[in-house]
Amino acid sequence: QVQFVESGGGLVQPGGSLKLSCAASGRIEKIFAMGWYRQAPGKQRELVATITHSGSAKYGDSVKDRFTISRDNAKNTVWMQMNSLKPEDTAIYYCKIESLYLPGGGYLSDSWGQGTQVTVSS
Repeated sequence: QVQFVESGGGLVQPGGSLKLSCAASGRIEKIFAMGWYRQAPGKQRELVATITHSGSAKYGDSVKDRFTISRDNAKNTVWMQMNSLKPEDTAIYYCKIESLYLPGGGYLSDSWGQGTQVTVSS
């Protein structure tokens, strides 16, 4: 019911920057909260950052003060500016819609994008 277009991943040197983008489309009336999670090899998926419809953001402890999440409600799009990247930031980054309101009523929770690879290496 929901489609995602994620972009912005890639290879970057330590200390560098990347900006991830995620545009959602489909049966969407309103997205309440959306954000980014990541999963490194052999590790559990973890929260990176989420942002509510009103713009209130929450960050994982390991990315605070380095990453900034933002969104455009009209475009159902979320971005994440990642600065001062470290090798430990290497992971697949997944866009997630925490919950949304469907046209005509009803709610949908936990919709995931396909992921984009971020590799931090010299």
